[in-house]
Amino acid sequence: MASHGIPRVSGTLVDKSEQAKEKERRQIERYKAAEAEVIDRIRVKDYSATTLQATSTLLAQNPEYYTIWNHRRLVLQDAIAKEPTRTQPDDDIDAADLTAARLANQTPAQHQIALLLTEDLAFLLPLLKQYPKCYWIWNHRAWLLATATQHLPTSSAVTLWQGEMGLVTKMLGMDSRNFHGWGYRRTAVAALEGLSGGDVSLVEPEFEYTTKMIRANLSNFSAWHNRGRLIPRLLVERQASSEDRRKLFDAEFELITTALYTDPYDQSLWFYHQYLMSTLDTGNKHSVSILEPCTHGDRVRYLEQEIESIREMLDGAEDCKYIYQALLEYSMRYLEMEVEAGNQKVTTAERKGWLEELRKIDPLREGRWNDLESKMKL
Repeated sequence: MASHGIPRVSGTLVDKSEQAKEKERRQIERYKAAEAEVIDRIRVKDYSATTLQATSTLLAQNPEYYTIWNHRRLVLQDAIAKEPTRTQPDDDIDAADLTAARLANQTPAQHQIALLLTEDLAFLLPLLKQYPKCYWIWNHRAWLLATATQHLPTSSAVTLWQGEMGLVTKMLGMDSRNFHGWGYRRTAVAALEGLSGGDVSLVEPEFEYTTKMIRANLSNFSAWHNRGRLIPRLLVERQASSEDRRKLFDAEFELITTALYTDPYDQSLWFYHQYLMSTLDTGNKHSVSILEPCTHGDRVRYLEQEIESIREMLDGAEDCKYIYQALLEYSMRYLEMEVEAGNQKVTTAERKGWLEELRKIDPLREGRWNDLESKMKL
């Protein structure tokens, strides 16, 4: 399966010769044997290094088997729980490990936990490269880092999370629209900000990062989505005045409008435009606030501005259904603003025309267009 041109799993064409089929049968037998071994060991609560290795063998073949990830965490949790109560004296631990622990301001037990976690992070790297869209690999990685945050000194946890920022930046460089990577990036950002005790904010650099990723690829829904999530907090941290807020709002409309004129057929761009327009909708309790204050006149003005801008997009893109949908949605909201009839920028004839075009372009959704016609009283 592929998503926006990027395969979910990297690989080559499947060989279906008899020799290949026999090889596959042997692989299945080994897989079943490995599965049975892990399940048997967990059943008797054997949380040894051998059990950990058995889960590694199985997960390397099938990282989608989320139950085995759960079993692996049981083994790791057991090893972590035992470290602080280990009775062997410090002189039984490798001298190099003791030195490394002291340099990192870690106790010997914390150092052993750090080694355990970093080894597991390393185990995940080739899997993540081969299966970049496997939920369970990302989930396990987040669990490892959360465990490090819980058991290691803050400085050690920060170092690990900073490494994750480097990793996810590299992963998004390979596939900029991998929403798993974007979600993990937000997790890493939140962790680093939390570990700073509120002294560090990554909102500004993350906002700039979305700008960079959008300029590299306009059709990046995840980048647009992340940008929308950052804006409200960005304004608060900047202590933005009403004028500052208006400038940012206008700049965002300029950015998305340029993108829409470049490719009006890209649905991800329309989603971000809808997000900006939703901030003007006082009837939407879930909408965020960008303009403060946002007057009735502001809402009318922006609706008129965007309706006119989108109307112009029809020149050369007459077959783009997203344009007609936006025009109908925004004109309906505009007319609900109780604009005086003589000053209205949208006519009934225009709206009927837009709706008829939608019916031609997308006849399979005839019922939807009928409902819209009834709602708009056309």
